[in-house]
Amino acid sequence: MHNNTRSSSLDQSASPVDPKLQAAAQRAITHHLPPSDDAAPAGHPSKNLFLVNPTIDPETLLANAAENLASANEMAATLAFDLDDSQRAIALGIQQLIELSSLLVDRAQEQVAPVTAPVKA
Repeated sequence: MHNNTRSSSLDQSASPVDPKLQAAAQRAITHHLPPSDDAAPAGHPSKNLFLVNPTIDPETLLANAAENLASANEMAATLAFDLDDSQRAIALGIQQLIELSSLLVDRAQEQVAPVTAPVKA
């Protein structure tokens, strides 16, 4: 295991740092490795396993939510036809909730990024 303390013999033989050299080194570091916004330490680590990137725009978030709902809708519909009557009713109820949620996401997408009709010449 390494000892992180410096040896006293090294401290005595070390030459003083030239301020011009130190300033030049700092400029080079800043130029090649600019500070990022992520450099600020987080207050408390999150207990969430998965997080959504806070810099993603609402249109992209809604588009991904719509794709996820479409996939879940298809899975529920496929599963419903492989189940007995009582279980099929539950799966179709889940599918209906997914479809209603999809309609809400579609409406939100229209508000965030309205689709413009192509101009006819």
